[in-house]
Amino acid sequence: MDIDTMKELFIHELKDLHDAENQILKALPKMAKKATHDELKTAFQEHVRQTEEHVRRLEQVLDDLGEKPGGVKCKGIRGIIAEGEESMKDVDDDEVRDAAMIGAAQRVEHYEIAGYGTARTYARMLGNENAARVLQNTLDEEGETDKRLTRLAEARVNPDALRT
Repeated sequence: MDIDTMKELFIHELKDLHDAENQILKALPKMAKKATHDELKTAFQEHVRQTEEHVRRLEQVLDDLGEKPGGVKCKGIRGIIAEGEESMKDVDDDEVRDAAMIGAAQRVEHYEIAGYGTARTYARMLGNENAARVLQNTLDEEGETDKRLTRLAEARVNPDALRT
């Protein structure tokens, strides 16, 4: 995709996020299945539903711009997910694996936070306040998910992993 304008850059960012969210949708159930802490399993399961909503929002923003999703592969999230899958295989202890999965999930969240923040800023610069508002809502949710994972790590998962 040749990118010559800010609008084209904005559309590229939206399509990249769309692909990232779809890759995440494939990874989350695997993480939920591997999680041994009930709260962590629930967090991953709930994030599937939230991620499905994020995909719908991106599709709506793209539709409003007269664009279709697709055509862009998010290589960044592919690498982050591959790294997380590797740590799930490499760690034998259940408690330590849960801690590793939280770290992997937070890397994903931080990547998404960067992407949604960028896309929201592009939308504002292009005068598309509706898209900016939608993207800000998702950005807020991604930030809250990151905070939830931190609380869970600090209160339960990491202390349990220390005991092994």
